[in-house]
Amino acid sequence: MNVVSLAERTIVPSKIVCVGRNFVEHIEELGNEVPEDMVLFVKPNSALSTTLCADEVEPIHYEAEISFLYQHGNFVAVALGLDLTKRELQGRLKAKGLPWERAKSFDGAALFSPFVEFADPSSRLQLALSINGTSTQVGGVEMMIYKPDDILTEIQSFMSLEDGDIVMTGTPKGVGVVTAGDTFVGEIIQDEKVLTEAEWVAF
Repeated sequence: MNVVSLAERTIVPSKIVCVGRNFVEHIEELGNEVPEDMVLFVKPNSALSTTLCADEVEPIHYEAEISFLYQHGNFVAVALGLDLTKRELQGRLKAKGLPWERAKSFDGAALFSPFVEFADPSSRLQLALSINGTSTQVGGVEMMIYKPDDILTEIQSFMSLEDGDIVMTGTPKGVGVVTAGDTFVGEIIQDEKVLTEAEWVAF
């Protein structure tokens, strides 16, 4: 089983629950409609990876997200996550009214910085992603359509979360293609303090 890290410990998530279309400007950049209900989908443990891979045959898009670790009924830790998407495949599946799993839940489709404990999923949490030193994505809880507490309530209305599960809360505008050789640096920031960060070089 694949793992993530929290305070020098390894955690085995059984699944990753993801929120789609949670930032208005990201919805607009992809030409989608603002959903009437929360969009949720799941990535399995096998989607977890520590390496960022490009794909010349089926371009892969990056989506940086504020991501929470669930334990004992609450979100207890936060990380910067990369939700990877085969965007063209996703478009073909959507056009046929088919599920997204092939485009969202493939092996290697989720990467995370180390998780760090925090007080609460407040509006002060921000993400920042740069590629090759250029700021690419910036966004925070205050920009979300659905806030972390709302997300947790909605998930638990129909699905059980197990200790160690991860919830990814959606991405702000600025998504794009992963290109081999690019250096990605992602951070989670609270009150101008970097809580956690990670660097990946795509290959």
